[in-house]
Amino acid sequence: MAIKTIIKKNTYFDSVSLMTLSTKANNIEGIKQVNISMGTTMNKEVLKSVGLYSQEVEEAKPGDMMIIYQNEDGYDLDALEDQIMAVMVRKEAQESSNEQAYSSIDAALKSNPNAGVAVVSVPGVYATRVARKALNSGLHVMIFSDNVSLEDEISLKTEAHEKKLLVMGPDCGTSIIGGKGLCFSNEVRKGRIGIVAASGTGAQEVSVRVHDFGGGISHLIGTGGRDLSKEVGGIMMLDGLQALMDDENTDVIILISKPPAEAVAKKIYETVSKSAKPIIICFIGGDQAEIESSGAIYAKTTKQAALKAVILSGIPEATINKRSLNLPLIEDVKEKLNPTQKYIRGLFCGGTICDEVAHLIKEVYDNVYTNISKDPKYRLDDVAISREHTLIDFGDDAFTKGKPHPMIDPSLRNERFLKEAADPEVGVIVVDIVLGYGSHPDPVGVMLPVIKQAKELAKTENRHLEILAFVLGTERDPQEFADQVARLSAEGVTISSSAENTGLLSRGFVSKEVS
Repeated sequence: MAIKTIIKKNTYFDSVSLMTLSTKANNIEGIKQVNISMGTTMNKEVLKSVGLYSQEVEEAKPGDMMIIYQNEDGYDLDALEDQIMAVMVRKEAQESSNEQAYSSIDAALKSNPNAGVAVVSVPGVYATRVARKALNSGLHVMIFSDNVSLEDEISLKTEAHEKKLLVMGPDCGTSIIGGKGLCFSNEVRKGRIGIVAASGTGAQEVSVRVHDFGGGISHLIGTGGRDLSKEVGGIMMLDGLQALMDDENTDVIILISKPPAEAVAKKIYETVSKSAKPIIICFIGGDQAEIESSGAIYAKTTKQAALKAVILSGIPEATINKRSLNLPLIEDVKEKLNPTQKYIRGLFCGGTICDEVAHLIKEVYDNVYTNISKDPKYRLDDVAISREHTLIDFGDDAFTKGKPHPMIDPSLRNERFLKEAADPEVGVIVVDIVLGYGSHPDPVGVMLPVIKQAKELAKTENRHLEILAFVLGTERDPQEFADQVARLSAEGVTISSSAENTGLLSRGFVSKEVS
């Protein structure tokens, strides 16, 4: 095996495009690993950590694109380079034929004077400057970029608040504005339910459940994960909430996040108490009494939040398929597992889904560990080593620095899947399959080989391995929801219909009693 480095001077691609290119290049036969990124300090540190650093990388500038790849034994480096370059050329051709590229916010506005939102997807070191330029041009801003400093986030959101504009993010994965999905989003019907959500997949889950229950979305405003911290103060959650309270096309509002900092929660509850519209609050693991004392409607799970909102929007409850839990299925799976198969292992693309499932399992078991737990007692010491019931968010920054998000490239999760499948104490492996714009075009297709391998391994060892998949998407998504589900089912995978049902099923499969 050898390593080759290519530096393309003054060649800029945004982070979304680079993630997509890396995913496609990593699928080339003969490639052991490839990294396509801009020459920023952070990206260079990532290359050091994975053994792809070189003098050429050291000399690359932030505006240079770096392509570093390693071949498998028996494959020619130069031939692989031709294939990587072909991927790049196809990307450039697609952009030139389908999209108009602009070199500045001013140029984009000149061509699109009615634009109202700017999506910023540049390296974090540049994102603040671009976002501030957009604000000064009167645009709402969605910052998809991560690695924006806390100080810059506070400054941008304070400025936006003063200008009566929104800054969604940084590290904001999902928004839907006036029916138009931005970045990672699902194709859902338009309606009169508004959402403000701190996370990406949590927002997707609520919007999809609303769609599944027959409702529709007016706007979905993402805040970014740090917004509800004491430091940021919930500026975007509060401004997003006020915007929906004032919006004539929104009748019902849902707030979704992990529990805010105490001072931030107090501000949110004060604003909620003044609303003439019904507001459902789902703070995963939050205090029901506190929420209800504000006049809001408490929802324990994302599914319950969506269901309550849809009913409040006017859809008759009797007409809604609530996707009730399949209790006979739980008993059937429990009978198949050996007494030694005591543990659940969850491998997730979405942090909120991971957190919600973990909270539901904790209602039955105390020994549940994650890489995102706020309680150090239940946070994994080493994310590479599972213990007892373990759930991992592969979308966490520890896994995505310099690498594509697992919704785009699930290779790290696939490796871990096989490792967990080999553990004789594991009875259930849980995964989320996230569909929609921005996600892998065939997420089931890239998982099926490891699912088959895991099933075959378990069979040779005379044990049943239960694989539970939550497919998050709608029939309108480009990946074709029904086809994704059908192919999983054909391999003996059990399908869950929501994050809530995923938690209840997984804990039921290995517990002595159905809760």
